[in-house]
Amino acid sequence: MLNLAPDRLAAISRLFASSVIQEMARKGKSPLFALLAKQSQLVDSLSPEHCVHRLFDAAFSILKREGFRHEYIYKAALTHNILLGRHSLKTASMLSEFRVGECKADLVILNGTATVYEVKSERDSLTRLERQLAAYAKVFARVYVIAGENHIDPVVASVPKDVGVMRLNSRHNISRVRDAADRTDCTSPAAIFDSIRSMEACIILREVGVSLPNVPNTQRTSVLRELFVKLKPREAHEGMVRVLKSTRNLMPLSDLVAQLPTSLQTAALSIPLRRIDHKRLVAAANTPLAEAMAWS
Repeated sequence: MLNLAPDRLAAISRLFASSVIQEMARKGKSPLFALLAKQSQLVDSLSPEHCVHRLFDAAFSILKREGFRHEYIYKAALTHNILLGRHSLKTASMLSEFRVGECKADLVILNGTATVYEVKSERDSLTRLERQLAAYAKVFARVYVIAGENHIDPVVASVPKDVGVMRLNSRHNISRVRDAADRTDCTSPAAIFDSIRSMEACIILREVGVSLPNVPNTQRTSVLRELFVKLKPREAHEGMVRVLKSTRNLMPLSDLVAQLPTSLQTAALSIPLRRIDHKRLVAAANTPLAEAMAWS
């Protein structure tokens, strides 16, 4: 078992934070990366000629080990096993940190339906799980908890029977402990409306034949909500899936993902990046460490 000091493990984990990735994309460099590379001590085990992406790969390899895994590793497993494994960017989309009421869904995959995945890593607490699952069930047809080995038994024993449970094993493979039930007809149009953009709600309403009244902007949201809550649950949910697959389409990221190592692909798909910044991110990932450690 590899022993890591808490501050070193924290630095390794923070390498995949949105602040690092966005800084590399906007500026083509990241002083924060250089700081974390030093604090993690990973740079000491690599050659100065190695590129930045090799350090991300080394960090990813450590974080995949049981006891060290945190949310990003679980999201990466879902991305590669489900989004890119069973589906593709042409047929499915993925939402990360999607706002649902007072909660944020870790990961949502949209294909023919909407499936939400709540991550409970070895280092997470289960105290908020009941509230999170209740919120997600109002918006998504299928709800899963993906957990580490230490959480599987308590999760299976405590969550509703229609909630699916997945295990991330030591080989970084996902197995289903229990399938999620399809509860499309139990979703809430009101909760769906509150989770999507007004523009997306307008498209859904128009597609089902609802005429949108011409009202002042100050009244627009309340009027749209009144119309939306009259939809049937299945109608609202299917509309949400159809429209979000278009408005949150990930196909424009396919070229970027193809140019990045596996360790960074989930970050590219889940962290908001401008298209004009894609080349800078790729260039930053291919920068020699000797140069990157001087980023300021």
